Amino acid sequence: MAKKSTPKTKNEIMAATAEAAGITKKQATAAYEALLAIAYAGAKDPKGIMLPGLGKLIKVKRAARMGRNPATGVAMKFPAKTVAKFRLAKAAKDAVLK
Repeated sequence: MAKKSTPKTKNEIMAATAEAAGITKKQATAAYEALLAIAYAGAKDPKGIMLPGLGKLIKVKRAARMGRNPATGVAMKFPAKTVAKFRLAKAAKDAVLK
């Protein structure tokens, strides 16, 4: 008997979620879209947003820095910018590394 592969695409994830929750794919997609909207809004908060069991999505300011062009070796300056980071929760790390 072949092992069932994990869903990779959004469509496969929605189908698996719908089957596990006993709802339609349309309802699963609506729930997923709502979760994304909450996560995006929460990431803009100074403290970020914690997704229990998964991790924390946070907005971080990076300082300006000096770097080198790998092809020419010329020094160049990278400006400061704001980026989104995701920190994996301990429960997620334990589940993945088990």
